[in-house]
Amino acid sequence: MARAMAKIRSEPPRKRQAPLESDLAFSNLFAQARKPSPKAEAAGAHAERRSVSEQVAHRILSMVKSGNLRPGDRLPTEQQMGLAFGISRPALREALKALSLMGILESRQGGRYSVTDLSPSRLIAPFNVMLSTNDFDVNEHFEARLVVDLELVRLCALRASADQRERIMKHAVDGRAFFQDSVGFRLLDIEFHQSLNDGADNRMLSAMAQGLYDVGLDIRRVASEMKGNIKKSVMQHIEIAEGIAQRDPAKATKAYRRHLEHVRDTTLAAMRKVAQD
Repeated sequence: MARAMAKIRSEPPRKRQAPLESDLAFSNLFAQARKPSPKAEAAGAHAERRSVSEQVAHRILSMVKSGNLRPGDRLPTEQQMGLAFGISRPALREALKALSLMGILESRQGGRYSVTDLSPSRLIAPFNVMLSTNDFDVNEHFEARLVVDLELVRLCALRASADQRERIMKHAVDGRAFFQDSVGFRLLDIEFHQSLNDGADNRMLSAMAQGLYDVGLDIRRVASEMKGNIKKSVMQHIEIAEGIAQRDPAKATKAYRRHLEHVRDTTLAAMRKVAQD
């Protein structure tokens, strides 16, 4: 017994296990995030009026924007984050939920959150859900497409390669074979608009344009079956394609605006038809 006690006294004291490097990195990041920026201090009362969960969501989002948090990075546990930010778990969960709805974070198995791949299709998903659940307003839809689609067409006229311009023109001209085939035209119409998005070479705008295109498709099916609508759309597609082929943004966007006005007017006419029927 005495020898055993002597052996214990002679052994050097064990060192505490060092924290993992990843945990230290997150702790440092969160410590920096908690420090108010000069801009935030200058904002004064306005910053104080923001909810705690909103402030935390903004801090995490800032860390993603700055590159401190990258796609695939796994956040600490809720308990660790609550300690790091000095907030309650309900407030933290509200912030994490908001960032998840925005497509910034996703919840993985085990309850840990990680930064998503931040792809345009993922980031635009909440936008598509919002559009699909709200009442369809033709005029709002038209205004939104004016903002997004016209810029895409302008960029397409400037950036599209020779192959892309040729593909756009082919889709436009091929539409003449579908004057009496509404289903075939709708399939070709998707390809035409996608070729414009591809030529613009802007993934975020393209994702937004695709989301807007998908809104109100049910009523657009009715519009495509009304006499003369397909022929007019095809001729407008050709005018748009000509502007892009000539690398003339003004001509292309002017033609596209007329096309969107046609889409708006025929959609309204289709809605009236459905209401009467």
